[in-house]
This record gives sequence, C-alpha cells and structure tokens, in this order.
Amino acid sequence: MSLPFESIYRHGYARIAACTIPLAVADPATNAESVLASWRECHDESVAVAIFPELCLSGYSIEDLVMQDAVLDAVEQAIERLVAASADLFPVLVVGAPLRHGNRLYNCAVVIHRGELVGVAPKSYLPTYREFYERRWYAAGTPWDGESIRVGVYEAVFGNNLLFDVRDVPGLVLHAEVCEDVWVPIPPSSRAALAGATVLANLSGSPITIARADDRKTLCQSQSLRCLAAYAYAAAGMGESTNDVSWDGQTMIYEGGTLLAETERFPEGARRSVVDIDLDRLRQDRIRQGTFDDNRLADGGEFLTVELFLEPPAKDIGLRRPLDRFPFVPDDPARLDQDCYEAFNIQVSGLEQRLRAIGGPRPVIGVSGGLDSTHALLVVARAMDRMGRPRSDILAYTMPGFATSEHTKSNAIALAEAIGATISTIDIRPAANELLKGIGHPYASGEPVYDVTFENVQAGVRTDFLFRIANRENGIVIGTSDLSELALGWATYGVGDHMSHYAVNAGVPKTLIQHIIRWVIAHRPGAGSTPDDAATSLSDEAVSVLRSVLDTEISPELVPAGEDGKVQSTQDTIGPYALHDFTLFHVLRYGFRPSKIAFLAEHAWADPDAGAWPPGFPEDERYGYDRETIVRWLRVFLQRYFGFAQFKRSAIPNGPKVTAAGSLSPRGDWRAPSDGNARAWLAELDAAFPPA
Repeated sequence: MSLPFESIYRHGYARIAACTIPLAVADPATNAESVLASWRECHDESVAVAIFPELCLSGYSIEDLVMQDAVLDAVEQAIERLVAASADLFPVLVVGAPLRHGNRLYNCAVVIHRGELVGVAPKSYLPTYREFYERRWYAAGTPWDGESIRVGVYEAVFGNNLLFDVRDVPGLVLHAEVCEDVWVPIPPSSRAALAGATVLANLSGSPITIARADDRKTLCQSQSLRCLAAYAYAAAGMGESTNDVSWDGQTMIYEGGTLLAETERFPEGARRSVVDIDLDRLRQDRIRQGTFDDNRLADGGEFLTVELFLEPPAKDIGLRRPLDRFPFVPDDPARLDQDCYEAFNIQVSGLEQRLRAIGGPRPVIGVSGGLDSTHALLVVARAMDRMGRPRSDILAYTMPGFATSEHTKSNAIALAEAIGATISTIDIRPAANELLKGIGHPYASGEPVYDVTFENVQAGVRTDFLFRIANRENGIVIGTSDLSELALGWATYGVGDHMSHYAVNAGVPKTLIQHIIRWVIAHRPGAGSTPDDAATSLSDEAVSVLRSVLDTEISPELVPAGEDGKVQSTQDTIGPYALHDFTLFHVLRYGFRPSKIAFLAEHAWADPDAGAWPPGFPEDERYGYDRETIVRWLRVFLQRYFGFAQFKRSAIPNGPKVTAAGSLSPRGDWRAPSDGNARAWLAELDAAFPPA
C-alpha cells in the first residue's frame, strides 16, 4: 500500500509507547482490563508497539502467590482475553506475565498481535541479591530449542533469542528483555541489536530507592547509544505491594543515546511515554559505524525471527518527537552554552596548534564587517591571548570594493581596532579594474554589467592581496568561509575566499555562528556572567560593534545596491540559511532522502508559534516556511551540494571539525567525486513533488 506524504510511516518512523498502569496484586483479570484500556488508547494514537511492565498481569511483588494455580490459571485466561481483543487493535502488545513451561515458572515478556500469541521471551538473568529473590520462583530463560510454549488455548515460540520483524514497517525489528537483563555487563538486547533489532523493549519491575531512577536512565541511555537502537523502558508503579519496597512507575524512551520521551514518576493512574522512533536514523548509523557489525561477527548469536504485518495507517497522525528548527543550534540554554563553548575553543585550539607548529607566523585576515570574518577575528584574538602574544600581531585588512558599504567597512575597522589588531585598508578597486580591463569585461568600458565574473574578480583580488601580504610579513592567511558556504559552493574557487592557509570557520554552520558571537559577548570577563577562562577579553566598543554586525544583512557586497537602495542579499539569491542548514544536517549526518527532509522541514518550520526557538531568538524575527518554499530551496540545495560544489570542497585547506554532524573536508567526514551529479536526489524529490 502506498502511504501519503503526510504519514510518518512513509518516512521511516514507528510510534512506540512505554506504558505503566495501576495494578491489582494477584488479580490478572483486573490487570488485563487495565492493560486493555491503555492498549486501546495506544491504538487510537496509531502506536505500532506498546510495552507494559514486568509481570504486570499478576503483579511483580506477589512473591509466593505466583506459585498458586489459581493465579497462574488466571494469568493464562488474561492472556487469552488480550489475544482475543487484539484482533481489532493496531499495536503490537508486549506485556509481562509469569508462565508455566515444562517443570518451571518463567518471568516472561508476552508478544501479542492481531489475534495471535506471537511469541514469549523469558527473562534471562534473575536477581537474587539485596531485596530480590527471583530464583525462588523462576527459571532463567534460554534460547528457543524448537519447542513451543502452551498458554491456555494458544501455542507460541519460546526463547530469549526472539526477534519480531514488522515486515511492512521497514526497519522495525523488536526485541524484548526483562528488567535485570539490562543491568548485566552484556545484556541480551546487545546481541539482539547486533542481530538486527532496532527497538529494544525492557519490561521492568524495579522497586525504587534514592537515585535508582538515575541509574536506570544511565543504563537505558547507554544501551540505546551503544546498540544504535531505540530503548523503551516501562516500570511497575501504583498498586504493587509495599511490604518492604516502593514503586515509581518510571517510563522512558531513548533513541541513539537521546531521551525522546519520559513520564512523571509516582503517578496517579496510567501513564505512557509515546514517541516516533526514527528507524532510518538507526539504520544509517549502523551503516556508517562499521565497527557495530564487526562486533556482530566477533560476538554474534543465533536468533529466531518472527514476522509480523501492521498495515500502518495511511493518514496524517502528526509527528511525536523533538524536532529542532535549527539542528546545529540547541533549544536548551545550557546545551547551547556548552555547544558554543566547545565550538569556539575547538576553533581556537586548532588555530593555536597550527601557529605553534609552523613557527608562530602572524595571522593575516580579511575583515568585511560580516558575520564570518568577525567570528574568525574573535577566534584569532583568543588564540593570540592563549599563546601570550600581543593582539597587534594580528594583521587585519579591510578591502573595500565596488559595492562595499560605509556601514560594514566602518564596523570592520572599529572592531579590529577595539580587538587590538593591526588594521589597514586596501582599496581593491584599482587592481580589480585592471583585471576587468585586461579580460575585456564590459564593466571596464563603463557598462553596468554585474555578472559572476565581476563578483569573482573582486573576491580573487582580495585573496591575492592577503596571500602576498602573508609572504611579505611572515604570515598565515586565516580563512573565514563557513560550513554552510562550503555545502552550497558559495565561495570563489582557488584565488578567492575559497582558499586560505588555515580555515578556522570551515566546520561551523552559518546558523550557529551568530550564537557563538553572542556567547563570546556574554562570557567576556566582566560581563556579569561567571568568569570563563575560555572567554575573550572585549572592550565596550568591541561589544557595540559585534552587536551591530549581528544586526547586519548577510551580503557579499560585490554588486552595487539597486535603484531602490536594497543591498545584495545572499539569502535572496541562494536561499535561507535556516533551511539550507536544516537540509545540510540531515544529509551530512544521516543521509536522509530528500522527501523525508521536506517532511521534517515542514513539521519544523510551518508554524512559527509551534515548538521551541533557540534562547534569545527575537520574537519579531520568528518566521515560517510553507511546503512550496521548503521544496523550492531544497531543490537548490540538492543541485548545488551534489551536482556542483564538490570540486570546491575537494580542494579546501585544513580546518578543524566542529560539529558532531560532520565536516565537509575531503580528508574527513565527506568524500565524494568532484564530477558527481544530483540526479538521484532530485528524482526522489520530484517523485514526491512533481515540478510544475
């Protein structure tokens, strides 16, 4: 069945729920109804897999009552009730129950779907220490040996090595383990992930003590990160016996080390964490991290795969997961502060090491009064401070051309002076005119022709000046182009802003740079924030100029303003950096299909009033993009990134990798042919959005 564009199940997502319920001790019939009520609510929310706590049909805390036939018979009847009810319910149910098999009892995860008892996974590791005494009642689970388990009128495969593969939701492969299983050095879910499981379920009893909830979160986070998987945890809560312990009903879901959803602890009534897991992301992570599969070859295990079919809903059910408008810029203030601290100091330490390694040359930098060169100058200034060198060693040059405004020129000079750099002005127009005349460009004859050659001559002259100055002054040219410009090929190749001796900004996306500058302002000594050894000392004059730069339109200033006085705008020409950085993150980090990126961008950007914005983002500048705009600029990105810009990236200078999403260095995260094309990506996008 073909799913509509609006459906999450078309784009590699699966909705998962980790549920906790009020429990009646040793009353399986009542507990089954509680499970069923929550399960039906999950059905209404189009949940694919619903996970419930350990032994929740009987109660975890019933101790010797679990060996009473009346209780065990009632458990089997409860399972029969749930199997019968499942015929009309969408979610796969994973529920905890004590079951008889052979001569023993087992603590089991029971998997039910569409009128079938699909499989039973027994707990592998039974705690018998401190408050736990499970070996008194249960046997440890073993792999499937070809023998089925009988539960009432049903039979199913039985073993701790079962995988449940949902065939019509590609990538959704479920494994269930029980509580203590994740507390051991090599959990069963580790081997299951290596065998292909992407959603790891933990049905937990786990009584609560001080700080145990933090331990559980650490384990779930670590397991999801190490296994490149989703980890869904559902713990027992209200209603369990409190003879000697208590319960908190903790539920949470992690994906690749990131907490996506959790519920309040000690709840009154049923609760559930519900989130849409990105199966594409998990699959991509496993493809990219080859050591993951190497580990399978070294320490694999035999698993039995059971196939299921969900028939996912062909409708818009929303998207239930955190989604950043600015993937490179966290919404959380503490995380953003940490990211800016790390980004800035990665750049500073990289430059410092390069300067030390080549004999301490003088940094030579062109400053335009724009974001990128301003930020690079701050990096250079801090590197000088760390090396104990005077900032006057910095040779800064402003090089006005045919369209340079007095505003940006004065900002460049004022900032360099306030920073303490040695600032000079070189008017590039005479040299540019000679070049234009030499190549017979119409502008040299007085015609107002402002083509790409007109622009590139100016960029080339500027860079030529900087390199010759570096030759003369025992210097090193500091590159200022950023990661976003490299992605789009928005740089003049060779002797242009594409080239430098060391490119400090090459790993920093455009949308993050302004926040790092704000961080530098906020963390300067005397700013009122906690003093920071990594901050750059700035005068009040420097801070004033930095704020002016932050308010300036992004422009190359290579073409004179029009009759209406409007300056050349980069984003009007090439598209919004907000959308391009959004696409760049999902292409570079995850290799997502263009249609999926469009789907995500629409959810992130359609409504300016929905979701979180980065700290300090002005309310009057909060904007949105409709689907048509998103798709239009996505096409531009794909054409430039895959079909045009790689030849520039293949020849970029050294510069530090900054973000976890990756760099575009041909010696690092991104290696691609310079003579590639964008046809496959454009065709995929066109299939979803046929061009008019």
